[in-house]
Amino acid sequence: MKSLKYLTLTLACVAYSVAGAQTLTEIIATGLENNYNLKIVRNEEAIRTNNATAANAGYLPVVNATAGYNGAYGSGESIRRSDGNIVRQPNSLDHGLQAGINAEWTIFDGFRIQADYARLNELKRQGATRTRLSIEDYVATLTAEYYNLIQQNIRMRNLRNAVKLSRERLRVVAERYSIGSASRLDLQQAQVDFNADSAQSLKQHELLATSRIRLYELMAVKDMQTKLSLRDSTIEVDNTLIYDTLLKATMKVNAKLLDSKHNVRLAELDYKATMSRDYPYIKLNAGYNYQHTAYGEGTDRSRSTWGADFGVKVGYRLFDGNRSRERMNSRMDIENADLARLQLEQSLHSDLADLWQAYNNNLQLLSLERENLITAQENHYIAHERYMLGDLSGIEMREAQQSLLDAEERILAAQYNTKLCEISLRQLSGDIMKYASY
Repeated sequence: MKSLKYLTLTLACVAYSVAGAQTLTEIIATGLENNYNLKIVRNEEAIRTNNATAANAGYLPVVNATAGYNGAYGSGESIRRSDGNIVRQPNSLDHGLQAGINAEWTIFDGFRIQADYARLNELKRQGATRTRLSIEDYVATLTAEYYNLIQQNIRMRNLRNAVKLSRERLRVVAERYSIGSASRLDLQQAQVDFNADSAQSLKQHELLATSRIRLYELMAVKDMQTKLSLRDSTIEVDNTLIYDTLLKATMKVNAKLLDSKHNVRLAELDYKATMSRDYPYIKLNAGYNYQHTAYGEGTDRSRSTWGADFGVKVGYRLFDGNRSRERMNSRMDIENADLARLQLEQSLHSDLADLWQAYNNNLQLLSLERENLITAQENHYIAHERYMLGDLSGIEMREAQQSLLDAEERILAAQYNTKLCEISLRQLSGDIMKYASY
């Protein structure tokens, strides 16, 4: 908990300016400080921390201060037995004042108090784990969207370059058509290709804006129209991850797995609280009271009493009809919590293996696509030179251009997919906060 608070405060100190070029670290720092869901999660953790007190568990005595006033007003009559005379008491007022302080303290309740206190502290620790889990989920989502925005920026640059090439081709065909060395069909085809590339570029503007708005939403930035410039312009992947290291870390520090262990411990403490019924309970009580009464009639005008009282109470619940059922249910709760933990461990093993396979496949695919991109660039250069000399048709030039664009798109997709696998692997192994300190 303290380490998370320290990290959050450290990140919040990073200088942030939406209008300037932002690094991933700065964006994460802003999001950790502003995101509404994280604020809710931190408040929930604070509630659990506030609840983890000895008084809430029942360790401390309960002290009550009371005061009251009561009175009686009326008339009456009585007949004396000795002489038969009637004695009347008209308009008589009796009233009194009471005040006191009383305390009751349960000093033993079959270890239930100790179990409740341990449970409150376990809930406190679980609250810190769940805050960490929410932060890690958030950082993973934000990091993925950050690199998605980079991906959309790169795609936008590629499409702008395609539009530039199509415009140049259209200019060349138009000049050739004006001198009669190109047909009208060539001119129309060049115009169609230019319009198609322009339309795709316009659609990409929308995707780019959507990604930027999504990033602003995660960061809790209110002005969605503010310009956002990223410091990074490429997607750099980390190819140094090691499976055994990731697996060991996942089984040791994964936040979901730690949360499931908290659930097992809580179920064990609930069982301990249920077993407290097998023991007697001991309660102490003490108090100091004062009472004053004023009489309207009678031999005494008033009477006052004051003093302390104290006592001890020992009890044992002999039968309530629920003890056996609750014990059985508590034992099954422990078993279910442990089974859920084992199931989660198996699921984490499976997820890690799947992601590791995808990560390695994407790394290999990325290596191949880099080679393909170099070849596509060379082919496009040769095709462009031949086209300018008139040795290549417009259709063939278009095919070379489209081949280059496809190669750029494939390598971009491979980079982004590899990065997503890397983010997920780091999240599983509890190392996702590494992106907050780049």
